[in-house]
Amino acid sequence: MVEELVAAAVTVGSVGALYAMAAARVVKQYERGVVLRLGRLQRSVREPGLTMIVPFVDRLRKVNMQIVTMPVPAQDGITRDNVTVRVDAVIYFKVIDAAEAVVQVEDYRFAVSQMAQTSLRSIIGKSDLDDLLSNREKLNQGLELMIDSPAVGWGVQIDRVEIKDVSLPETMKRSMARQAEADRERRARVINADAELQASKKLAEAAHQMSEEPAALQLRLLQTVVAVAAEKNSTLVLPFPVELLRFLERAQQPAAAETPAAVTESPAVALPDFGVPGPEANAPSAPGASRTGQD
Repeated sequence: MVEELVAAAVTVGSVGALYAMAAARVVKQYERGVVLRLGRLQRSVREPGLTMIVPFVDRLRKVNMQIVTMPVPAQDGITRDNVTVRVDAVIYFKVIDAAEAVVQVEDYRFAVSQMAQTSLRSIIGKSDLDDLLSNREKLNQGLELMIDSPAVGWGVQIDRVEIKDVSLPETMKRSMARQAEADRERRARVINADAELQASKKLAEAAHQMSEEPAALQLRLLQTVVAVAAEKNSTLVLPFPVELLRFLERAQQPAAAETPAAVTESPAVALPDFGVPGPEANAPSAPGASRTGQD
C-alpha cells in the first residue's frame, strides 16, 4: 500500500513537473508577452520575468520593445524639377503597444519597410533637387509624418527618419561642378574689384598727402631705390618722379612767352664796293635811259 502511494506521488510529481515545464515561460526585460488563449487575445500583457500559461491552450508571442534600425532600400525617382535621383534612407522605430502589433498587422517590420519605401518615393516627387541636397531636415520631418500616420494603428511609433545619400547622374554632377566653379569665380572677381577700389581710394589719399609735402615724395623715391637694390640682380631701376617733369614744364612756359618780344630789327651795314655788279646791274633799263658803260 505504501509502495502504491509512493508511486502515485512520484507520478503526480512528474506530471506536475512536466506541466510546469510546459507552462513556464521567460519574458526578457526588453520584451513583452502577448497571450492568445484558444485564438482569443488576452488583454493582460505579460511583463518581463517568469510567467505561466496554460499548455496546449495558450500561445505566447514575444514582442521586442527595443528601437529597431531598419535601412530603407534606395529608391529611384524624379524630382519636381525633373532630375533623376536615387535616394536611400534609414528609419528608427519601436513598438509601443505589443497587443496591437500582434493583432492589427501580420508582420509589422515588413509593413513599416514597405510604407517607408512608398513614402520615400512620394517625398522625392514632391521635392526639388536643392531641397534634397541642402534642406534634408525638413524632408526628414515630412517623411517621418507620412510613415507615422498609419503606423500608429499598428502599435508602432516612428522615432526618426534620416535620408542617408542622394545619388545624382554623372552629367548632373558635372553641371553642378561647373556652376559652383562659375559662382566662385564670380565672387573672386567681385572681391578683387572691391580690393582694387579700396586700394585706389587709399592711393589717392596718399598722393594727396604727399603732394602737400615734397619731402615725402623724395623719401618715397629713396624707399623704392632701396627696395630695388635689395634684389640680387645687375639692373638698377631708378624711378623718375613725375612731379619733377611737371616742374620743368612749368619752368619752360615763361621762357617761351618772352622769346617773341626779344627779337628786334638789326641796323643796316654799309659794305665796300669791290666792282662786282650787284643785282641792279642785271636789271633791265627803262626806255630813254643812257648807256654810259658801253661807250
